Amino acid sequence: METNSTQQEILLITGTSFANRGWSRKDEEDDPGRLTDKEQLEEACWNGMLREMLPEICRQPDSDEKLYVWKIREALSFLELDLGGFPTVKDQQHSIDPYCFMTIQSYS
Repeated sequence: METNSTQQEILLITGTSFANRGWSRKDEEDDPGRLTDKEQLEEACWNGMLREMLPEICRQPDSDEKLYVWKIREALSFLELDLGGFPTVKDQQHSIDPYCFMTIQSYS
């Protein structure tokens, strides 16, 4: 029996004012080994701040299904977040990840 699940991909572009906003905890500001802006953004996503950062795209679906961050992949200029009710294989043809859909386009 096939189980349907809502899947969502989010690309957070790094090197922007949003990404450089400083999503770190206040007690880490004076730490000399402080995380980079990209690492702070990734940590904030893992710590559940995604709804606070992007409330307009993090609305829960109409059903009672919850979306969880299953994977965060770091690329050169963005962070790709995979959300869903459970981990699944991504449909590369419909992905917003440029590394996925561009390889599919070159085969067409």
